[in-house]
Amino acid sequence: MKYTRLTKEQFEELHQEFINFLATQSITGDEWKKIKETQPEVAEQELDVFSDLIWEGALSKANYLQNSSAQQLFLFELASSEMRLLAIKVSDLAVDITTEVGFQWLQENFSSDSVELFTATKAYSEEKNKDVFDLIQQGAEITDGRLYKHFSEMLED
Repeated sequence: MKYTRLTKEQFEELHQEFINFLATQSITGDEWKKIKETQPEVAEQELDVFSDLIWEGALSKANYLQNSSAQQLFLFELASSEMRLLAIKVSDLAVDITTEVGFQWLQENFSSDSVELFTATKAYSEEKNKDVFDLIQQGAEITDGRLYKHFSEMLED
């Protein structure tokens, strides 16, 4: 298995896609029930293959990631050959940028001494999707890139 198995909730959400996946392998609903009962190791393998397919699709479509904590914001742009990082660190421990009030404070105090900005780029390894998956495993979430673009524009001004 290349990634991790989907959760029970994720499988439930992707129920129809899983049925279609089984259908591409000519496995009917009744056959699937029989496989689960008589060949649990085969059923486990099918769940793993399906999970990897779903992860591969989601990771291939991802263009931005975000990892937030109370005083830090890591924003990633996933370009074709490298990832670009825009990191924001708030030194004022009274500010929690994961809250609406804290984020408003960040917007208003972006240029203050209490806010540090870092940028970096990193080439992908041979497996871009695995690099992206590793960031997700560390707490990053796939986003629409709105925050990355916003702060990137603020840096340019």
